[in-house]
Amino acid sequence: MTLPASSRPAAGRPPLVLVPGLNCTAELFGPQVEAFAGRRDISIADHQHDETIAEIARRLLATAPPRFALAGLSMGGYVALEVMRQAPQRVERLALLDTHASADAPEDTEIRQVAIKFAQTGRFDDIHGILWPRLVHLGRLGDAALETVVRTMAAKTGPARFIRQQKAVMARPSYEAGLAAIRCPTLILVGDADAITPRFMSEDMADAIAGSHLVVVPDCGHLSTLEQPAAVNAALEAWLGA
Repeated sequence: MTLPASSRPAAGRPPLVLVPGLNCTAELFGPQVEAFAGRRDISIADHQHDETIAEIARRLLATAPPRFALAGLSMGGYVALEVMRQAPQRVERLALLDTHASADAPEDTEIRQVAIKFAQTGRFDDIHGILWPRLVHLGRLGDAALETVVRTMAAKTGPARFIRQQKAVMARPSYEAGLAAIRCPTLILVGDADAITPRFMSEDMADAIAGSHLVVVPDCGHLSTLEQPAAVNAALEAWLGA
């Protein structure tokens, strides 16, 4: 989906493709779209209709411009790494936000299977109560506006797409071996209190990707783009050279 820009983007700036996380929609990048629209073309990748991460990446590549900057958060980061595996020559810049390169650990798969069971048995709404304390910084647990955005994204995703995404994530391969081959300017960003993809996972990716830049966002959980948009936007602006 291509988003309308408020004015014509400056010539020579690569289009920006954003890939949301699991159970998330374009609202995940609302503050970023607001900040960068008018300066470059922005599109949100479709990650809700395919059965595997590889298929999602192929759909992204089929609709994306010939060359583009690519940023993904969490599941979106897995898709971004798969794009780098399939067509690295098309990505001018890469941003990996609150994500990691390894395959699912057994305990992660177990949690996903429980969530799938909830979604399959009419308890999809109950999943929010389980995930919410892990998604955001402890200081934001009472943030009603932020929680409303997260609930809205889940409602738009719905159980069928949620299940499809979970299965795609569970089946993804490890991308660790391919990190050393990444040559484009790469931003790696993580909330300092991210409980789902902790800081050390981003540090490991930064160590493996030569020349990458690691940003740790203070007072921030997993949903950095919504929790600390000013800090994330500043990091993205430096990464984009915008």
